[in-house]
Amino acid sequence: MANDDTLERIDRGIQTLRIEFERFFAGGTRVPPEDLRLKLALDLRNLRNSNITSAADNFRLSTLEARFNTYNELFNRRLREREEGRTAAAMAAHESAHPETPRFDASAGITLGTSAPMEAVEALFDSMYRNATNRKVDLDSFRNYLTQQVDGIRQKTGCEEVQFRITMEDGKPRLKAKPINTARQSSRPSA
Repeated sequence: MANDDTLERIDRGIQTLRIEFERFFAGGTRVPPEDLRLKLALDLRNLRNSNITSAADNFRLSTLEARFNTYNELFNRRLREREEGRTAAAMAAHESAHPETPRFDASAGITLGTSAPMEAVEALFDSMYRNATNRKVDLDSFRNYLTQQVDGIRQKTGCEEVQFRITMEDGKPRLKAKPINTARQSSRPSA
């Protein structure tokens, strides 16, 4: 009977520990509930070292230990992430302040269809005119030029999209275009 009371107390303690840690991570408390965690670990260790004769009590103790260890690992990982500044909010702030890779890479190729996103046009424009000393083209006229090129290549080849990339030839940037997803001509059976 004493084991039943102890197991019930540990079960309630694990639930309280989970709630207290969630409050801590949500900012409701300033200090993690380490004292409760240490007390539960000690209670589990003491109960494991006692002679439990009932198979049901032994099974319940194993279940409680597994649940406590799972929460313990989760809390340790979340505490470590918080200390290292790897929380979701910190990661989002870091990514917005330090973008990893550009969304459009003009040397690898940027595909344009019926519309030309401004970011894509800017990436091509920057790569094309980055080192130009006397730039004769502005961003809007470059966008209009790309739109005309896409329309002309689509009409000529029947493709759905056109990939543009910047290459270097004789030390000068060159804009290369390649049709993508060329529509197949329907073949008619001969009569």
